[in-house]
Amino acid sequence: MKRLIDFCISFFLLIVFSWVILIIWVCVRVRLGSPAIFKQPRPGLNGTVFYVYKFRTMTDERDGNGELLSDEIRLTSFGKLLRKLSLDELPQLWNVLKGDMSFVGPRPLLVEYLPLYNERQAQRHEVRPGITGWAQVNGRNAISWEQKFEYDVWYVENQSIRLDFKILLLTVKKVFVSEGISQEGQATMTKFKGSDSL
Repeated sequence: MKRLIDFCISFFLLIVFSWVILIIWVCVRVRLGSPAIFKQPRPGLNGTVFYVYKFRTMTDERDGNGELLSDEIRLTSFGKLLRKLSLDELPQLWNVLKGDMSFVGPRPLLVEYLPLYNERQAQRHEVRPGITGWAQVNGRNAISWEQKFEYDVWYVENQSIRLDFKILLLTVKKVFVSEGISQEGQATMTKFKGSDSL
């Protein structure tokens, strides 16, 4: 049932917001460069790796040695606006349509984190990752990794269509009040280094 709902709604939204996606694509190309939409490998259901799509929000500025500058420097005001309104996530409607993701579920994190999870944290991969999730409406990037994983596992253990609907409504509220976009002193969130570092 959930997969059917995801497919139908993502198909509908891709049609309705196609013009918005096109406008953002043009603006990103002009302001931030190419590619406007980038893809990254992320672990999905059962840890299977897929490519997640997002609008870029940072430049490719590098130092004298050719190394990328910090996220804080490369994240432009335009990029911050896209993140604030969660418009950078719009290409993930394609991921939902394909079945890589769901509208609601634990956010897909970096592949390099896979060997760092303890047994309980790894349970977050027992469901499809989501565009939004229980952790996102309870602090997003402003909470610790430990809290985030507890929220993710709680969702896995308590998932239901009713809970998904509640999370979607709370997500709309979070977008409007722009809460939890980043950790204090960070452009987004510090990297996860394993349970021993928590």
